[in-house]
Amino acid sequence: MEIPVYMFLGFLDSGKTTFIQETLEDKRFNSGEKTLLLVCEEGETEYDPSKFYGKNVKIEVIDDVADITTQNLTELCKKANAERVVVEYNGMWPLAPFINAAPENWSLYQSMMFADSGTFMTYNANMRNLVVEKINFCELVAFNRFNENMDKMEFHKAVRSVTRRCDIVYEYKDGHAEYDDIEDPMPFDINAPIVTIEDNDYAWFYRDLTDKVKTYVGKTVQFKGIVSKNGKIPKGTFVCGRHIMMCCEADISYYGFVCVSPLAETINTGDWVTITADVAYKFNRLYSGKGPVFNVKSIKKSNPPEKQVATFF
Repeated sequence: MEIPVYMFLGFLDSGKTTFIQETLEDKRFNSGEKTLLLVCEEGETEYDPSKFYGKNVKIEVIDDVADITTQNLTELCKKANAERVVVEYNGMWPLAPFINAAPENWSLYQSMMFADSGTFMTYNANMRNLVVEKINFCELVAFNRFNENMDKMEFHKAVRSVTRRCDIVYEYKDGHAEYDDIEDPMPFDINAPIVTIEDNDYAWFYRDLTDKVKTYVGKTVQFKGIVSKNGKIPKGTFVCGRHIMMCCEADISYYGFVCVSPLAETINTGDWVTITADVAYKFNRLYSGKGPVFNVKSIKKSNPPEKQVATFF
């Protein structure tokens, strides 16, 4: 039987417990299903199971990330005879232990991140890698305890520098909430005859194209990147891209696109080039499936950009 999993992410005192408590009191969500509530972080607010609708929730505390194993999760699920799992995850733990240990029949249905607006920017500055990981994983980011003196754009940018796919909501102290409706125009014209990507905009270009690849199909793009070739890449093909820092220096990786050109043999790994190419979306074995394939129209060797590592900042 498939077990739906609902994950609630965020740092200590971000409002996760209160939201889960209210959700499990609501019969629209909790109509009697036997539920395993995994609590991986205990703050000042405690659960009151007596108020859960149907009183069908079994609470289990996991206070050590080492206890997140497939065997333990399976046993806890069986002990609760659970039909679904709700997880209040510890904000200081990476997600990999849980993702890797989740039993095969567990299926992620929803993931949300909660953040205290008063402390979020501090976490974002000092623990950016943990913040980025959580934002990247979730469908919605809720900024609790928001007030009129706070700058929405600052919070908006912190999320949008990670992903454009999740929703953002600002929850005010008086109880009302506002969804983020700030538009994010790209720093380049996607409707231009040639979509020209400036050196400082590669990270945004890469994310936008991979998120919305079909909107780029048939368009001509031009950008500067570094060539990557190895023995696994067939003749007439190369990869062109940039190193991107997603959140911190430890998270710098190379992100590129498959390029096809009869001129591929004239360039070598490590060369900086400016390419102009038509974008297609089709199968390529370097992607192990379908992906953006650039049919190169021209290649010009170039000097490296002033900032060789692309960022969102």
